Amino acid sequence: MGIWQEFKEFAIKGNAIDLAVGIVIGAAFGKIINALVENVIMPFIGMFSGGVNFASLKLTLASPAAVAGLGSAQPATLEYGLFIQAIVDFLVVALALFAIIKFLNNLKRKEPAAAAEPAPPSTEEVLLAEIRDLLKQRAL
Repeated sequence: MGIWQEFKEFAIKGNAIDLAVGIVIGAAFGKIINALVENVIMPFIGMFSGGVNFASLKLTLASPAAVAGLGSAQPATLEYGLFIQAIVDFLVVALALFAIIKFLNNLKRKEPAAAAEPAPPSTEEVLLAEIRDLLKQRAL
């Protein structure tokens, strides 16, 4: 079997296609969540925290110009606000995924269970029943 045939079998298998679809949907979902966090949630959090924009929070460690005697270098900063923003993004994504999975699990539970029909008797049971019936006929 050639490499092309093996690749074709791999690519056509449901798992690879499902994974690709999941990645594309996840990327689109990530954009929606980022927009939700940046444009809806963070303004409320900023309002309750005194108008603080978390993305702009940073701590200036030292000015490279002061350390090296350079005039136009950017100061060294620790941008912890972006880290807080990433944590909020993660929590919103985790909450959204939890809600979706919980909703899907509830849908699965509500589906009526199919009435289970009794399994047909095995060939051994059928033969034993026939032998029993024959013995009953001879006893009469």
